[in-house]
Amino acid sequence: MKKLFVSVSLGSMMAVAAFGASWSGTISDSMCGAKHAGATAADQKCVEGCIKEHGAAPVLVVGDKIYKFSDDSKDKVMAHLGHKVTVTGKLAGDTITVKSIKM
Repeated sequence: MKKLFVSVSLGSMMAVAAFGASWSGTISDSMCGAKHAGATAADQKCVEGCIKEHGAAPVLVVGDKIYKFSDDSKDKVMAHLGHKVTVTGKLAGDTITVKSIKM
């Protein structure tokens, strides 16, 4: 019985890891960070400028935490600069690999 419990527990943990986690926050830039958590039109314009003109990296602001995006995920967030979104993916340290992103 104990082996069955351990097997089921490990299988459940692996299933959760396969599906990933979700975070709701605002796409900002690495230069301004949480200053643009309001997702106003002015915030969106500044985020776009910092990323497209000044080379800042897109980040996800969730409360007082700022997450980076993996290199292969950055293209997925570009259409959502300055927007409030829900990101689903995998977290490694403070970096998210995006599976999906929704407004």
